[in-house]
Amino acid sequence: QVQLVESGGGLVQAGGSLRLSCAASGTIFSIGAMGWYRQAPGKQRELVASITTGSSTTYADSVQGRFSISRDNAKRTVYLQMNSLKPEDTAVYYCSADYRSTFQSPVSRYWGQGTQVTVSS
Repeated sequence: QVQLVESGGGLVQAGGSLRLSCAASGTIFSIGAMGWYRQAPGKQRELVASITTGSSTTYADSVQGRFSISRDNAKRTVYLQMNSLKPEDTAVYYCSADYRSTFQSPVSRYWGQGTQVTVSS
């Protein structure tokens, strides 16, 4: 069984910063790409940022230059530093991890439970 435990969400004023963390634990042989997604009320879940094991990163255009994703492979943790936050960044943020539970297992994607980020104007 795999667990992704997220932390760091909350309420912040526009222009402020937050740092999200997501730690993976459980029966994991290896973790590949990790990422952050978000879902605002009435909208579809969208990719915010992703990072490979080699630390190659991808960002949504809407957060480019404001958000930074990083990971600590030894701690099986992915981070999302969010700066210059805007009210439109308000959403539930979910982390994801592509992992193998054993050497022979196929790659599966697991999701965190989500953490609320609210940016007030």
